[in-house]
Amino acid sequence: METKLNQEDLQDWQAAIEVLEQEKGHGYTAELLQYLKQNLRHHMHWNTPCVSYQINLEMIQKTSELIRWNAAQIVNQASHYGSELGGHISTYASCATLYDIGFAYFFRGSDQEPGDLVLYQGHASPGIYARSYLEGVISRTQIEYFRRESTGKGVSSYPHPWLMPNYWQFPTVSMGLGPLQGIYHARLLKYLYARELLEDKGRKVWVFCGDGEMDEVESIGALGVASREHLDNLIFVINCNLVRLDGPCRGNSSIIKELTQYFEGFGWDVVKVIWSQYWLELVEKDSTGQLKKDLMALIDGEIQHMYATEDGVKSWLLSQPYSGIVKDWKDEDFKKLVAGGHDPQLVANAYAKAVQSTKPCVVLVMSEKGHLLPQVASSNRSHNQKSLSELQLKDYLEHLPTLPQDVKLNDFYHPGDNDAVKFLHSTRESLGGFLPKRAESGPPLSVPKLTLFQPLLDGSTDREYSTTMAFVRFLSLLLRDKGIKDFVVPIIADEGRTLGMEGLFRQIGIYSSVGQKYQPHDAQQVSSYKESKTGQLLQEGINEAGAITSWLCAATSYSVNDLTLVPFYIYYSMFGFQRVGDEIWAAFDSRARGFLIGATAGRTTLGGEGLQHNDATSHLIASTIPSCKSYDPCYGYELAVILQYGMVEMYEQQKDVFYYITVMNENYAHPQMPIGIEDDILSGLYVIDDVDNPSVEILASGTLLLEARSAAKVLLDEGISVRVWSVTSWSEAARHADKSPNWLSSKMTGQQVFAVSDYVTSVPGLLREYIQQPFHTLGTDGHGLSDTREALREHFAVSKQAIVSKIKASMRE
Repeated sequence: METKLNQEDLQDWQAAIEVLEQEKGHGYTAELLQYLKQNLRHHMHWNTPCVSYQINLEMIQKTSELIRWNAAQIVNQASHYGSELGGHISTYASCATLYDIGFAYFFRGSDQEPGDLVLYQGHASPGIYARSYLEGVISRTQIEYFRRESTGKGVSSYPHPWLMPNYWQFPTVSMGLGPLQGIYHARLLKYLYARELLEDKGRKVWVFCGDGEMDEVESIGALGVASREHLDNLIFVINCNLVRLDGPCRGNSSIIKELTQYFEGFGWDVVKVIWSQYWLELVEKDSTGQLKKDLMALIDGEIQHMYATEDGVKSWLLSQPYSGIVKDWKDEDFKKLVAGGHDPQLVANAYAKAVQSTKPCVVLVMSEKGHLLPQVASSNRSHNQKSLSELQLKDYLEHLPTLPQDVKLNDFYHPGDNDAVKFLHSTRESLGGFLPKRAESGPPLSVPKLTLFQPLLDGSTDREYSTTMAFVRFLSLLLRDKGIKDFVVPIIADEGRTLGMEGLFRQIGIYSSVGQKYQPHDAQQVSSYKESKTGQLLQEGINEAGAITSWLCAATSYSVNDLTLVPFYIYYSMFGFQRVGDEIWAAFDSRARGFLIGATAGRTTLGGEGLQHNDATSHLIASTIPSCKSYDPCYGYELAVILQYGMVEMYEQQKDVFYYITVMNENYAHPQMPIGIEDDILSGLYVIDDVDNPSVEILASGTLLLEARSAAKVLLDEGISVRVWSVTSWSEAARHADKSPNWLSSKMTGQQVFAVSDYVTSVPGLLREYIQQPFHTLGTDGHGLSDTREALREHFAVSKQAIVSKIKASMRE
């Protein structure tokens, strides 16, 4: 809870500082305050005082031990089947209590209405499966086939909505993306509440991650977003087991101290669970207070060593001057001195405090990696532990006293409908249903007919404009349709004016959690900057990672929130697949539905921006993503057909695909759409300039279709018959041809085929195996340059003149 400072105390301290400055000077005063600040942080390395939350400790222990055993067996048996299958035993062993308490008392299910969002730590998946097995949610066969997915019988290695569409909501094992996505899911909820598209029923977003994962830039990069957006619905739980994948996370310092500074600096509430109750009780017995000081002074490498070494805690305490307080202890007493993350009561207290927070809140929990696993716990090799020997299993069973000690050592154990299993069922029933759980579909939307976009279908011969402007026109028309306009979510990074979208600022407003507290200097202009609590446009600033994550959250809202949204994220195409490709793959993993609009696309259309802005590979990368349908249209009517059908496919037919569409900033006239070519546009190519008995076929996409059409006219004048095809999508045409092998070869009757694009030659090369004639690809391999469009097209040999020259040379051979 936020502390309210006493004004008298503030005045007294301010007066004291002013006197100190007068006597000692500003430099001395500043140095003293800095010392006090650092010293305060040092003393803050202690458990956060919390009110006790009532839990059933007996049942938590019983269910926890059942789950721990089966979690270890899931990995152990998979490794025995095939050592290359791998798996992770130690992660869940360290964070079991964190999940036990969450599932039993805090995570709200979604049987009746959307519940809490829980982004699980990916390497902890065996523990989540073990719980679901005991609950009856997944079968014994599924866990027997852990990591053996090709048969269709097994559960996936990690959280994966594509492989387990009814179960996992979020693919979180690509470390760093879970924290980033959790923040933007929480922000999207606030956005939807503000726009009254969802009712605020107190849903929480729980993000579980490890201390090593916090080294990822993505993990901490958006912490300021959470505080700026007042995300009191967001809770991070960071499992600080002090060990990364190879060794100590912060062996020479303290990761909890470091993370405390990060999160406090960004304005989060910080709740810490470091030492268990047995440690705290022992500290109370030390009248000197030295034990507490010594514990706070320990660096992580020392703590790890203390727990990893046999009798390490005992030896450490007995070597201290205050060892008298433990002189009568037995070995089992020392073994109770565990990290706070293995104390169910303290974890429950921490969660209770976190859910009451009026800020984004992080719970920092110290644990032991591989806790209780014989010869594994706290070791540097714990992450790579894939199996346990029979002797290790026997010893492990002794650490789980509520289990029958005659349990088969290499088998799962389900006790049937006993009190522990009944507890699992009753707690989940009281919280609204089993988790994880994912909805495969959302409410369908009524997509407007293609005729709504008639201005784009009619084209324009008297006014030139770019396909970027055609997209803006499409979006403006869509936002007038009463049936769908409220569900449209336009997203930009910080290029709205560059992309010609400034007219939307006033039309629909830019979402701001606090509204607009100032009068913009351009308030009298049509395109003035307008922020609003109910704004519809999401403007993420110069933050491509945040913007793509915001899009991903909106693109999965149909499943996560039972609310279907239509997100459009428009951005410089070079800053998409090349820069945030991991998030775009996460969109595939998440079964996202939405539109990515790569603007100022191609290597020669942007001209003067040069190397770092010229995109020639995004369509090649897009073609590797199974659910991504990528298009490179030249004309406004092509763009309109693709966008309208994309909405039908995703929001009426509810197919799990998303669209990547490139648009350009080059102005030219747009013809009227020919009758009856919609299906051909969607399949990837159609004839735009036909001739009888062509000797040459030219296939071209994007603005280079204009160069190809001009080249064809020159060749026709010279007696070479050329047929020109508009390729709206190289990858969709290839997929279509792959399903129907004769589809493309039957269309191509010319003696030679030339394919032209503003991308690397591998993009049109996607069609090579489906064309029987000699196939020549013209593209923009290499790196970008700054120059005029004409000069760049000459340089890369994709201009009208270059196309003519290459075709004539080929015809002479």
